[in-house]
Amino acid sequence: MKPLLSLVIACFFANPLAAQDLEAAADTALFFSMDEVDLEQFKWKKRPVVVFAESDLDPAFVEQMALLEARTAELQARDVVVITDTEPGTLSELRRKLRPRGFMLVLINKEGTVNVRKPFPWNVREISRSIDKMPIRQREIRENGTRAGAG
Repeated sequence: MKPLLSLVIACFFANPLAAQDLEAAADTALFFSMDEVDLEQFKWKKRPVVVFAESDLDPAFVEQMALLEARTAELQARDVVVITDTEPGTLSELRRKLRPRGFMLVLINKEGTVNVRKPFPWNVREISRSIDKMPIRQREIRENGTRAGAG
């Protein structure tokens, strides 16, 4: 047991930035499953796009994920995180709150309120347009001096 404890201690203390690196990686990650996150951790920081389906094999889910994965830079520029929930049997807190029936995409703003619900796949251009109309996003665009389409 002592060699294992020594290894654990060495791993934690060998690189004091390791915890910061993990936190930074979480800040830059784009895709999460529902069991990996708590929606509250994104409040005022990120815009969650939640994709519900009855299975990860659902054709609408597969199409939606392909659309999102094809244009990740646009999503990251708008502080988006994608959260998937393809297990209706677990009845997650968000699933209880939003009550999806089959496939559903939900865009949540930084304040934590639902902005858009769609019962079909939505492309990143449409998601981006919806985000760019949000008041906080408008302020971000003004403060950063960026065009709505560029970030």
